[in-house]
Amino acid sequence: MIQINTEKCTGCKACERDCPGRAIKVVDGKAQSLKKCILCGHCVAICPQAAVSIPEYDMADVEEYDPKTFHLDPSTYLRAVKFRRSIRNFTDEPISREKLSRILDAGRYTATGMNRQDCRFILVQEHLEEWKQLVWQEMPHVLEALQHTDPSWHFLFSRFYERYQKDPKNDTLFFNCTSFLVIAADDPLGGGLAASNIENMTVAEGGGALYSGYMMRMVSESTTLQEWLGIDKKQIACCMLLGYPRVTYRRTAPRRAGDILWK
Repeated sequence: MIQINTEKCTGCKACERDCPGRAIKVVDGKAQSLKKCILCGHCVAICPQAAVSIPEYDMADVEEYDPKTFHLDPSTYLRAVKFRRSIRNFTDEPISREKLSRILDAGRYTATGMNRQDCRFILVQEHLEEWKQLVWQEMPHVLEALQHTDPSWHFLFSRFYERYQKDPKNDTLFFNCTSFLVIAADDPLGGGLAASNIENMTVAEGGGALYSGYMMRMVSESTTLQEWLGIDKKQIACCMLLGYPRVTYRRTAPRRAGDILWK
């Protein structure tokens, strides 16, 4: 549960008004925690006196808001969204662990329903070659299963496997990426939201990403791959290839007009 420093608390009721679970109430001029809550942290974030804490979380990681140093320009953000590209050609240079930690933090801080924080981020870099070999070893078993359940995917993966057997360097699943990320969650929506923030942060660190529906299907069809990754009983929300782009895009790509209804 949350803790309230009554010496700092002024009874302003900011936490009481903002608590989505109505777990806080100001009594006799001091905020009190009335019941177990979802620990969303709104009370910590809104208190003007920094009187609220959540001991089971890392409070040293909490940052103070400073309008002088925090400003996300709308036009700059929109341009960043427009300039993003799906990368299918990576360099051999791996993203550093320091940068990857910040990239994963962008996922860790993403909102989740009821503050479940149920996303598991499985980052494969050090053992990437071992992982790639295992994926191709599993391909015949996946093809056998898909032959009976989904002929269209069976046809597609068959072509991939034929190319790989002729030339192992012709890897149409990994595109020479230097990191492979799986996001697993009890609620796939939360994992999808985290993936979006992770991609944006990857680009901010100078890298690039590709959402891989092919790898999502591969992992979904193979218990061997799931066990190697350590997904357990969570659902696969996203598979991503990460690395530094070998190509440079000089302008944004065009899009059709938005299907938007104003009411």
